[in-house]
Amino acid sequence: MSLQAKTPRPKKCRVESCRTLFVPARMGQAVCSPACAIIDAPKNQDRARKAIQQEDRKSLRAAKERVKTKGRYVSEAQTAFNAWVRARDAGLPCISCGTTADVQYAAGHFRSAGGHPELRFEPLNVHLQCNRNCNMAKSGNLGPYRFELIKRIGQDKVDWLEGPHEPKRYTIEDLKAITAEYRAKTRELKRQAT
Repeated sequence: MSLQAKTPRPKKCRVESCRTLFVPARMGQAVCSPACAIIDAPKNQDRARKAIQQEDRKSLRAAKERVKTKGRYVSEAQTAFNAWVRARDAGLPCISCGTTADVQYAAGHFRSAGGHPELRFEPLNVHLQCNRNCNMAKSGNLGPYRFELIKRIGQDKVDWLEGPHEPKRYTIEDLKAITAEYRAKTRELKRQAT
Protein backbone atom coordinates (compact mmCIF):
# COMPACT_ATOMS: atom_id res chain seq x y z
CA MET A 1 0.00 0.00 0.00
CA SER A 2 1.63 3.24 -1.08
CA LEU A 3 0.89 6.59 0.44
CA GLN A 4 0.10 9.29 -2.02
CA ALA A 5 0.31 12.95 -1.14
CA LYS A 6 -2.99 14.75 -1.37
CA THR A 7 -3.20 17.24 -4.16
CA PRO A 8 -4.07 20.63 -2.73
CA ARG A 9 -7.45 22.10 -3.61
CA PRO A 10 -7.56 25.37 -5.53
CA LYS A 11 -8.29 28.48 -3.49
CA LYS A 12 -8.84 32.18 -4.12
CA CYS A 13 -6.03 34.67 -3.69
CA ARG A 14 -6.45 36.67 -0.46
CA VAL A 15 -5.73 40.01 -2.18
CA GLU A 16 -9.07 41.74 -2.80
CA SER A 17 -8.06 43.21 -6.18
CA CYS A 18 -6.91 39.79 -7.49
CA ARG A 19 -9.11 36.95 -6.15
CA THR A 20 -7.57 34.59 -8.77
CA LEU A 21 -8.03 30.84 -8.28
CA PHE A 22 -4.67 29.10 -7.73
CA VAL A 23 -3.32 25.79 -6.44
CA PRO A 24 -1.15 26.40 -3.34
CA ALA A 25 2.46 25.26 -3.73
CA ARG A 26 2.99 25.02 0.04
CA MET A 27 0.90 24.74 3.17
CA GLY A 28 -0.51 28.03 4.40
CA GLN A 29 -0.05 29.83 1.09
CA ALA A 30 -2.75 32.52 0.84
CA VAL A 31 -1.73 34.51 -2.24
CA CYS A 32 -1.21 33.47 -5.83
CA SER A 33 2.04 35.23 -6.69
CA PRO A 34 4.97 37.26 -5.31
CA ALA A 35 3.28 40.42 -6.63
CA CYS A 36 0.17 39.69 -4.56
CA ALA A 37 2.38 38.83 -1.57
CA ILE A 38 3.92 42.32 -1.75
CA ILE A 39 0.43 43.86 -1.84
CA ASP A 40 -0.73 41.62 1.04
CA ALA A 41 2.37 42.12 3.24
CA PRO A 42 1.54 45.49 4.93
CA LYS A 43 -1.71 44.07 6.33
CA ASN A 44 0.18 41.28 8.07
CA GLN A 45 3.19 43.23 9.31
CA ASP A 46 1.83 43.92 12.79
CA ARG A 47 0.72 40.32 13.27
CA ALA A 48 4.06 39.02 11.98
CA ARG A 49 6.01 41.43 14.19
CA LYS A 50 4.01 40.31 17.26
CA ALA A 51 4.56 36.65 16.39
CA ILE A 52 8.31 37.22 16.03
CA GLN A 53 8.47 39.14 19.33
CA GLN A 54 6.51 36.40 21.08
CA GLU A 55 8.88 33.77 19.69
CA ASP A 56 11.87 35.87 20.81
CA ARG A 57 10.44 36.14 24.34
CA LYS A 58 9.90 32.38 24.46
CA SER A 59 13.46 31.65 23.38
CA LEU A 60 14.84 34.25 25.84
CA ARG A 61 12.83 32.67 28.69
CA ALA A 62 14.11 29.22 27.69
CA ALA A 63 17.71 30.51 27.56
CA LYS A 64 17.36 32.13 30.99
CA GLU A 65 15.93 28.88 32.35
CA ARG A 66 18.91 26.92 31.02
CA VAL A 67 21.50 29.13 32.74
CA LYS A 68 19.62 29.54 36.03
CA THR A 69 21.58 28.29 39.04
CA LYS A 70 20.20 26.16 41.84
CA GLY A 71 20.63 29.15 44.14
CA ARG A 72 18.30 31.15 41.93
CA TYR A 73 15.66 28.40 42.21
CA VAL A 74 16.06 28.45 46.02
CA SER A 75 15.63 32.23 45.98
CA GLU A 76 12.46 32.01 43.87
CA ALA A 77 11.00 29.31 46.12
CA GLN A 78 11.86 31.36 49.23
CA THR A 79 10.21 34.46 47.74
CA ALA A 80 7.02 32.52 46.93
CA PHE A 81 6.98 30.90 50.40
CA ASN A 82 7.56 34.24 52.18
CA ALA A 83 4.75 35.89 50.18
CA TRP A 84 2.43 33.09 51.30
CA VAL A 85 3.45 33.55 54.97
CA ARG A 86 2.73 37.29 54.75
CA ALA A 87 -0.66 36.57 53.14
CA ARG A 88 -1.47 33.82 55.68
CA ASP A 89 -0.61 36.03 58.67
CA ALA A 90 -2.06 39.28 57.25
CA GLY A 91 -3.76 41.19 60.05
CA LEU A 92 -1.80 39.44 62.82
CA PRO A 93 0.72 41.42 64.90
CA CYS A 94 4.47 40.90 64.74
CA ILE A 95 5.20 37.58 66.45
CA SER A 96 8.14 39.06 68.39
CA CYS A 97 7.09 42.53 69.55
CA GLY A 98 3.35 42.47 68.89
CA THR A 99 3.32 45.66 66.87
CA THR A 100 0.47 46.28 64.47
CA ALA A 101 1.99 49.53 63.20
CA ASP A 102 1.99 50.32 59.52
CA VAL A 103 5.53 49.05 58.88
CA GLN A 104 7.06 46.64 56.40
CA TYR A 105 6.61 43.03 57.48
CA ALA A 106 8.79 40.03 56.71
CA ALA A 107 8.41 36.29 56.96
CA GLY A 108 10.62 35.72 60.01
CA HIS A 109 12.13 32.26 60.58
CA PHE A 110 12.26 31.01 64.19
CA ARG A 111 15.07 28.59 63.27
CA SER A 112 17.14 30.41 60.66
CA ALA A 113 17.15 29.16 57.07
CA GLY A 114 20.95 29.35 57.01
CA GLY A 115 21.47 27.33 60.18
CA HIS A 116 18.56 24.94 59.60
CA PRO A 117 17.94 24.65 55.85
CA GLU A 118 15.69 21.64 56.41
CA LEU A 119 13.17 24.04 58.08
CA ARG A 120 13.45 26.73 55.40
CA PHE A 121 10.00 25.94 53.95
CA GLU A 122 8.33 24.65 57.15
CA PRO A 123 5.15 26.70 57.80
CA LEU A 124 5.36 26.21 61.60
CA ASN A 125 8.84 27.77 61.58
CA VAL A 126 7.95 31.02 59.79
CA HIS A 127 5.63 33.83 60.94
CA LEU A 128 4.92 37.48 60.26
CA GLN A 129 7.54 39.75 61.82
CA CYS A 130 8.25 43.48 61.56
CA ASN A 131 11.16 43.73 59.16
CA ARG A 132 13.42 46.55 60.40
CA ASN A 133 13.03 46.24 64.15
CA CYS A 134 12.68 42.56 65.02
CA ASN A 135 13.81 40.68 61.93
CA MET A 136 16.85 42.76 60.97
CA ALA A 137 17.93 44.92 63.93
CA LYS A 138 17.37 42.25 66.58
CA SER A 139 18.23 39.20 64.44
CA GLY A 140 14.75 37.75 64.78
CA ASN A 141 14.17 38.86 68.42
CA LEU A 142 14.01 35.15 69.31
CA GLY A 143 13.16 35.36 73.03
CA PRO A 144 9.75 36.98 72.56
CA TYR A 145 9.33 35.05 69.27
CA ARG A 146 9.61 31.72 71.14
CA PHE A 147 7.23 32.83 73.86
CA GLU A 148 4.53 33.86 71.36
CA LEU A 149 5.22 30.80 69.20
CA ILE A 150 4.40 28.52 72.15
CA LYS A 151 1.07 30.37 72.51
CA ARG A 152 0.29 30.02 68.80
CA ILE A 153 1.35 26.46 67.98
CA GLY A 154 1.96 24.77 71.35
CA GLN A 155 4.99 23.60 73.31
CA ASP A 156 5.18 20.19 71.60
CA LYS A 157 5.53 21.73 68.13
CA VAL A 158 8.12 24.23 69.36
CA ASP A 159 10.07 21.34 70.88
CA TRP A 160 9.84 19.57 67.52
CA LEU A 161 11.18 22.68 65.74
CA GLU A 162 14.08 22.91 68.19
CA GLY A 163 14.87 19.19 67.92
CA PRO A 164 17.09 17.43 65.38
CA HIS A 165 15.91 17.08 61.78
CA GLU A 166 16.96 15.05 58.78
CA PRO A 167 18.87 17.18 56.27
CA LYS A 168 16.95 17.89 53.05
CA ARG A 169 18.55 17.97 49.64
CA TYR A 170 16.22 19.95 47.43
CA THR A 171 16.44 19.19 43.73
CA ILE A 172 15.64 21.81 41.12
CA GLU A 173 12.36 19.98 40.47
CA ASP A 174 11.54 20.12 44.21
CA LEU A 175 12.22 23.85 44.25
CA LYS A 176 10.08 24.45 41.15
CA ALA A 177 7.25 22.49 42.80
CA ILE A 178 7.58 24.50 46.04
CA THR A 179 7.50 27.76 44.08
CA ALA A 180 4.40 26.71 42.14
CA GLU A 181 2.64 25.39 45.26
CA TYR A 182 3.13 28.54 47.32
CA ARG A 183 2.29 30.88 44.47
CA ALA A 184 -1.00 29.02 44.04
CA LYS A 185 -1.67 29.11 47.80
CA THR A 186 -0.97 32.87 47.89
CA ARG A 187 -3.34 33.49 44.97
CA GLU A 188 -6.02 31.47 46.77
CA LEU A 189 -5.58 33.42 50.03
CA LYS A 190 -5.76 36.75 48.17
CA ARG A 191 -8.84 35.59 46.27
CA GLN A 192 -10.55 34.61 49.53
CA ALA A 193 -9.65 37.98 51.09
CA THR A 194 -11.47 39.93 48.38
